[in-house]
Amino acid sequence: MAFPSTPCSLWSVSLLAALLASVVHSNAGYEEDPLQPMTSDETVSVGGTVTLTCWVTETDNSSLQWSNTAQQTLYFGEKRALRDNRIQLHRSTPTELSITISNVELSDEGEYTCSIFTMPVRTARATVTVLGVPGKPQISGFEDAVPEGDKVTLTCTSTGSKPPAKLRWYRGDQELEGSSNVVEAVPNMPSTSMVRSELTLEVSRSDDDAYITCVVDHASLAPGDKRTEQALRVLYSPNVQISPESDLPREGEKFHLQCEGNGNPEPTIYNWRKKDGELPPLAKVDGAYLRFEMLNKSDNGVYFCQVDNGIGQSEGEYKLLVQDPTAMTTTSGMDHAVIGGVVAVIVFILLCLLIVLGRYLIRHKGTYLTHEAKGSDDAPDADTAIINAEGGHSGAEDKKEYFI
Repeated sequence: MAFPSTPCSLWSVSLLAALLASVVHSNAGYEEDPLQPMTSDETVSVGGTVTLTCWVTETDNSSLQWSNTAQQTLYFGEKRALRDNRIQLHRSTPTELSITISNVELSDEGEYTCSIFTMPVRTARATVTVLGVPGKPQISGFEDAVPEGDKVTLTCTSTGSKPPAKLRWYRGDQELEGSSNVVEAVPNMPSTSMVRSELTLEVSRSDDDAYITCVVDHASLAPGDKRTEQALRVLYSPNVQISPESDLPREGEKFHLQCEGNGNPEPTIYNWRKKDGELPPLAKVDGAYLRFEMLNKSDNGVYFCQVDNGIGQSEGEYKLLVQDPTAMTTTSGMDHAVIGGVVAVIVFILLCLLIVLGRYLIRHKGTYLTHEAKGSDDAPDADTAIINAEGGHSGAEDKKEYFI
């Protein structure tokens, strides 16, 4: 369907085409214009310092200017325009204007404008993002010790974060799975959030004195920078072990058994009994100790200790076997006799070796002297006498004939 051409419609089309051409030319000029100012977006935490820098490639001696989010002039070249001591001049050259804003507040977030007063005026914008620093996490929900096997729910809360922080749970180095983080607005700080997370645990005796940690994870913090620990206290029934005073209880000596109950809280009640009978007359109960004033063979048997710490009861046993001191002495004497016999055999062998060696040396010396006597008649010295004694006469005569 064709629409009729009118002067008004032609004018509108021409105007739209001109605007499009102007936008394309403006964008191309932004990339190529050496007088077009340039900036960069910045992120800063509450209480920190941010530096805003505006620069151009070339200059025609026109001044650069920074304006805040309310379009109030902050600096015009080197000249301060707004009386805010937090805002200071960092650097001013013909091609650059840098300012700093210290002790940044949440209200400082927004778009800042850099302008250069050429014909026409050119501008660039920088967005400042302010991070709300979360507060130290607080753990609640645990006040008193809980019995083994019960469940405990801990709640961790942190306020003041922007954007909302993430809360993580740990037991030692092991990360635990908590509930999803719940984010709520803070009434007096509407741009920040309160974050809450819960952790439910079924505790065991191994959790007693264990530390549960809540850590805040946020862009404004270093890892683990803000954390809170909560120590768990778990109540559990005792484990019982009976320790003897000596591994060799001897008849006629003093002796005691100690009942050790490891529980939380520590046991306060100890009950001693003997299997298939009453405790011996000379056995006295002294709390965790069962003391024997003088051991007797009749004390042999199995003894039980039952402890109670208010959370539960446990029982341990020990089999007592009283040793006969006479038998132990005889056994000890037999051991000494065996050792003495071994030593005697070794000494006898050494003496025999010495006797054999002495006889050998004596016989060897006698043979040497006998040979020396046989050849001494015709020899000028002892060595020659030995040689002559062993059949060396003919050699001597040959030697004598040689000199003649």
